[in-house]
Amino acid sequence: MTKFARITVDPARMGGVPCIRGLRIPVATVVGLVAEGMTEAEILAAYPDLEGPDIREALQFAAEAVGERELPLAIP
Repeated sequence: MTKFARITVDPARMGGVPCIRGLRIPVATVVGLVAEGMTEAEILAAYPDLEGPDIREALQFAAEAVGERELPLAIP
C-alpha cells in the first residue's frame, strides 16, 4: 500500500498535479481552503465528493512536500 493512498497523480488529468482520489480536486485547493479557515464540515459541504480522510491526507501530503524543500521567507 502506498503512503498516500488518497492522493493521485495522472499526467493526463489536471496537468499531473496531485489530486484527491482521481477527482479533479487538487491537493493544493484543499490545503488552501483549510488555510483560509474553512472547517472540515464546510469543505465537505462545498465539495460533496470529498471525505474527511481526504482532507487529513491532503494536509499530511502538503506537510511532507514542504519538508522536502527550502522555501524563501521574507525577513522582517
